Amino acid sequence: MTTPRTILVTGGNRGIGFAIATEFLALGHRVAVTARSGEGPAGSLTVRADVTDAGSIDAAFTAVEAEYGPVEVVVANAGMTRDMLMMRMTDDDFTSVIDTNLSGAFRVVKRASKGMLKARFGRIILVSSVVGLLGSAGQVNYSASKSGLVGLARSVTRELGARGITANVVAPGFIETDMTAELPEAQQADYKKSIPAGRFATAAEVAKVIVWLASDDAGYISGAVIPVDGGLGMGH
Repeated sequence: MTTPRTILVTGGNRGIGFAIATEFLALGHRVAVTARSGEGPAGSLTVRADVTDAGSIDAAFTAVEAEYGPVEVVVANAGMTRDMLMMRMTDDDFTSVIDTNLSGAFRVVKRASKGMLKARFGRIILVSSVVGLLGSAGQVNYSASKSGLVGLARSVTRELGARGITANVVAPGFIETDMTAELPEAQQADYKKSIPAGRFATAAEVAKVIVWLASDDAGYISGAVIPVDGGLGMGH
């Protein structure tokens, strides 16, 4: 039986973030989500936050701490894409994606670590992507931001590992979401051909790995990159 913890999931109002929050709730944890708009699943506390703004992250953590106590598990999931070929990509197209996906994770982890250091316990889980290691044409910005999370987690592990704090990366492949559902059938079939499992993952399959990483059972795993990609990124 896992100890009930206070969990914060960034970008928990849709997609994988919503599934992660749902999974933690089902196990009896105290769950808060950040969202710029929309709400987390029923039973969670939704706080407004923009991960590009340190002040708004601080306010979100303060609100969660007042309601549920110090955040013990943080899942940095908020992200964005601005896909296009590199030759057409502007500086802003690149830096805005880095600022949300990578710098945003840094801001969230930095604020979360304060309470974790005091408690001498913490679980930091960063949601990356198979393209962070595999690369993807048209996603130079997104791929670089998701790759950067690996260096972030491993450096945090070296800094905080002796204090009962772990930092890990989960790298999902193609997931069944509204976005993949909108792809033409032929394109979906094409993608599935490149995946040894022959199918997309469900968001719940990603969420279950994250919930396990946050559990008491995973206390000796840190600085790891765990792919949930049906074998798509093997060897990367």
